[in-house]
Amino acid sequence: MERDSQDHGLFKNPDLHRSLRSFLDEDLGRGDITGEAIFDRKSSGTAVFIAKEAMVLAGVEQLAPLIFQMVNRETSCHPTADGRRVEAGEVIFKVSGPMRDLLAAERLALNLCQRLSGIATYTADFVAAVAGYPAKIMDTRKTTPGLRLLERYAVRAGGGVNHRFNLNDGILIKDNHIAAAGSIARAVARVREYNGPDLAVEVECETLAQVEEAMAVGVEIIMLDNMSPALMTRAVSMIGKQAITEASGGVSLANVREIAACGVDRISIGALTHSAPAKDISMEMVNTGNPA
Repeated sequence: MERDSQDHGLFKNPDLHRSLRSFLDEDLGRGDITGEAIFDRKSSGTAVFIAKEAMVLAGVEQLAPLIFQMVNRETSCHPTADGRRVEAGEVIFKVSGPMRDLLAAERLALNLCQRLSGIATYTADFVAAVAGYPAKIMDTRKTTPGLRLLERYAVRAGGGVNHRFNLNDGILIKDNHIAAAGSIARAVARVREYNGPDLAVEVECETLAQVEEAMAVGVEIIMLDNMSPALMTRAVSMIGKQAITEASGGVSLANVREIAACGVDRISIGALTHSAPAKDISMEMVNTGNPA
């Protein structure tokens, strides 16, 4: 995975730490009444995470160690790098510490690593599908509530790039805005008056007439929404270098290469985060101390 400024400090983010703590509290309740009954505080062990299928890793390198060390900061972790493609049967993570703590952290660490690795793998599949074309694969705001920071990270681990983080992070005028404002020109005028002239404006267009209207008011990004490849190719030709072009709507692995061939600069895909299947990862004990 290409490192960038978005990744530096992510796993020190206090908002993320608060979320992880609440996730742990949800899973642990008042304590693990099974593990605490079987193992005393002196019982220690070593466990490994095993990839049960091929995948691109996300969450294993820094998130899994963080979770185990939030349960017990003395836990020893040896992870595999995120962004790496692994095959079925590979050991991708090793952790040692008190048995009670390993078992207490296991489920949250696995759940998140499986979820994020699924997103990274699905993203990598889309990136591979458009190889040879300049189009960048992008996510959307269609993320799991509470997991947006991590799911966007997983997209980057898979070779994709991020769209705006939230509604405060960029101007995107969509169909409902246009309908309420009465026209693209009115909507653009209002957002520029409210936000000033320095922020880039993106407008969602479904027809060539809307593309012409967006170009006439000089927007910086034009989203070509649910257009056929033939119509999209015409739109890209009309726009030229006047604005960044983004394809969106109904994108799948079956048609993404055809969309990229239309000449768009980027392709945004909600399915990267809302429909990526989780990958199968298991935790297996390889060394255990004596139970109580």
